[in-house]
Amino acid sequence: MNARQIEAFRAIMRSGTLTGAAQALGVSQPALSQLLLHAEDQLGFKLFQRLRGRLVPTPEAEQLLPEADRLHQDIEGFRRFAQELRRGRAGSVRLAASAPPALSFVPRALEAFRAASPEVRLVSYVVPVDVLTEMLGRGDADLGVAMSDRPRPLIRSETVGRSEIVCVLPAGHRLAARRAVQAADIAGQTLVSYRGDSLPGELLGRALAQEGISFRPQIEIDVSVIAFSFVQQGMGIALVDGLLPWQSFNGVVVRPFRPQVALPITLMTPTRKPGSIAQQLLRARLKEALRDYAASPAARGLLRAAGA
Repeated sequence: MNARQIEAFRAIMRSGTLTGAAQALGVSQPALSQLLLHAEDQLGFKLFQRLRGRLVPTPEAEQLLPEADRLHQDIEGFRRFAQELRRGRAGSVRLAASAPPALSFVPRALEAFRAASPEVRLVSYVVPVDVLTEMLGRGDADLGVAMSDRPRPLIRSETVGRSEIVCVLPAGHRLAARRAVQAADIAGQTLVSYRGDSLPGELLGRALAQEGISFRPQIEIDVSVIAFSFVQQGMGIALVDGLLPWQSFNGVVVRPFRPQVALPITLMTPTRKPGSIAQQLLRARLKEALRDYAASPAARGLLRAAGA
């Protein structure tokens, strides 16, 4: 018996007549009679007999009814779950983000997503970009947010914004009096910044080379937030992304850096499978949160969202 036949069988059992069952299901009586005949042909036994003008369930029908009820509940549960999936309110989403997005606009996006889709299981990872892309490639994450637009095998990237490089200084440093720190100002300073073979390192290296300055950090980092402890302790000044909310960190000040160097902010997805509806909803929330963050005082005009 298929789902429609089970539904017809249950309706007849409850109403006791073809007429009542047909009305309950919103079908014609001849159509319901055909459903019943096909079901009996498939089962190989009668479900009802006519006795003195009444439909009387056979003993087999009586025994079949509890199973039909159980299957009906399962089917209804399946339908409800499918509807929730269609609305993006069921299933799961695994997001991997590098530290700057995770400490700035991602929490806003997750809050909005959870408010709209509380039944979706949401898993969030904070990892370096190389680990993030490996997770996407292995299928351990569904969506990534990072500051790199380098081509990666089996990864699709969409640039959704750009964040300028800033100079982070110890509070009280003489360069803190400047409105912006120039390339020439870093001469003689202990520099904390990215590895030269990273995307930010390459972009900084090119920009400084045009100013006749070599990019040679004395303290190399992979994750910008690591620079905080070095700068706070007065060990040097840092050239890092401006996406992090540096103004909320005690003991440091932030100034724009010139020449201007902008880092991409990208959403990454694996190319091997399409995204779910819930994943698409989270993607939209991330873009909205980035636009809101770019317009906030926390961004200090150093962040631009795509399309804004």
